[in-house]
Amino acid sequence: MNNDKTDADIAFVRALAQILNENNLGEIEVEREFGEDDELKVRLSRSAPAAVQPAAPSPIVSAPPLAVSAPPSAPFEAEAAPAVDAAAVPSPMVGTVYLAPEPNADNFVKVGDTVTQGQTILIVEAMKTMNQIPAPRSGTITSILVEDGEPVEFGSPLMLIS
Repeated sequence: MNNDKTDADIAFVRALAQILNENNLGEIEVEREFGEDDELKVRLSRSAPAAVQPAAPSPIVSAPPLAVSAPPSAPFEAEAAPAVDAAAVPSPMVGTVYLAPEPNADNFVKVGDTVTQGQTILIVEAMKTMNQIPAPRSGTITSILVEDGEPVEFGSPLMLIS
């Protein structure tokens, strides 16, 4: 199994854990198959209301088991820490950023625009789902830190709102 696939599986599990946490779900279970002997079974469950307990991804492949079979919960929690800059809007998930609602359309916002809390400021596509990202607070867009179509990691700063 190549390292890119391992990294993608880890990112997938982290995105699921974020969805579990954000939506206060008790459990998420996924099965997927991409070809001959290539499966990924993931089960995430919350054992206590305040804790996210990611389960080990269980890839079933003909290659030897992955060295990274279960991301430890401590690094995941460290990634969930608030951004260093209080004005930063962090990405709520791993995905691809889109600054406009569709190709060739105007961007949702530009530097200098005033936004209100809850207003859509961009889209993050994750697992072929377009997720509208709302402004977490009202204010003025002082900087856009990402490019249209750029991949982002969970917690990476997207914009600054002051």
